[in-house]
Amino acid sequence: MPSRAKPASASANRRGKPPRRPHTFCRIAQRQQSSPGASQKPPVFLFRWLRQSLQKLTHRGRHSTLHPDKRMKHLDPSHVGLPDRLAALSEPIRLRIARLVEQQELSVGEVAHVVQLPQSTVSRHLKVLADAGWVERRTEGTATLYRLSLDDLAEEARSVWVAVRAGLLASGDPSLEEDMRRLTSVLAERRTDSIAFFGRVAGEWDKVRGELFGEGFTAKALLALLSRDWVVADLGCGTGNAAELLAPFVREVIAIDRSGPMLDAARKRLTGDGAPAKAGTVRFIEGELERVPLMDAAVDAAVCVLVLHHLPEPEAAVREMRRIVRPGGPALIVDMYEHDRTEYRRLMGHVHLGFSSPAIEKMMRGAGFADVHVSALASEGEAKGPGLFAAVGR
Repeated sequence: MPSRAKPASASANRRGKPPRRPHTFCRIAQRQQSSPGASQKPPVFLFRWLRQSLQKLTHRGRHSTLHPDKRMKHLDPSHVGLPDRLAALSEPIRLRIARLVEQQELSVGEVAHVVQLPQSTVSRHLKVLADAGWVERRTEGTATLYRLSLDDLAEEARSVWVAVRAGLLASGDPSLEEDMRRLTSVLAERRTDSIAFFGRVAGEWDKVRGELFGEGFTAKALLALLSRDWVVADLGCGTGNAAELLAPFVREVIAIDRSGPMLDAARKRLTGDGAPAKAGTVRFIEGELERVPLMDAAVDAAVCVLVLHHLPEPEAAVREMRRIVRPGGPALIVDMYEHDRTEYRRLMGHVHLGFSSPAIEKMMRGAGFADVHVSALASEGEAKGPGLFAAVGR
């Protein structure tokens, strides 16, 4: 029996379709290799083309694996090329995560707490970084720990990361400083006991004490250190949160706010049935913080909690704090660190997107305060807002 004739092209299929053209990247590489005297090192324009393609491609047919998240899924880190490594760093959040795990070996939950994202999202980003060979992971108990170690990266990858990290730090992104504050808070919560170290359960005594007495009694008890003879001004009192805490421990709280409805809410909260303040220990005054309606040295101390970022001229309010507090008396400012959540301007009327430590210290010293100290407040696990600071001057 005569043998069947083979197709003219080995790449043509049985239905007679024309052979597929090689992928664009392959065609370029073939031309480069076939040209006389071609260098064995891929030209720069190849990597430029690849980077642009990675940014444009979406989930389409057989080329969907070029998406960074998908391409990394089944790769052996020891065989990952530089283009794939760069693709893994294409998301800004991954750069922040990589910087964190370079600082400290962290669990998924700890990273999620720092960057304020769901654990499932953080786990996905960490897997991309691990599959691309940027971070290493190990299991201890039920926790998976991640770490970026420069010593374990190949020389080429090490040079890339050092350059990328330098550019990231030079960007001045406020979220980077906030990440470091939250990381410090996470590390401070670690215990020598491995169970508490990974946040799986709290210490047994802490659990018993919380069930018996609640979680906030320690901070409230420390207010008893205040002098019972003091008169304290609560500037921008709002609905009376700070005044409510202070009133049982001092002679008088003067609650000042420019909003009449806010003062009404504070008055109802602090003088209604079941209110913790004794009758007469809280005085309510409507007025502007830039022109506080009190005499010089009228109070022993003043507090201003989450108010300055609402004021067009926070410096004027800080100068007024200095004026109304007796010489040597303390003033406390609690506010947000500098951040980039611009939607707060539209949603909550914020005039300033927080303040840096040097800025608030300069503001207080310029108003005449001495012995100024700015301290970061530890972030609570469920808190979603920017980091907070407490600034104290006398």
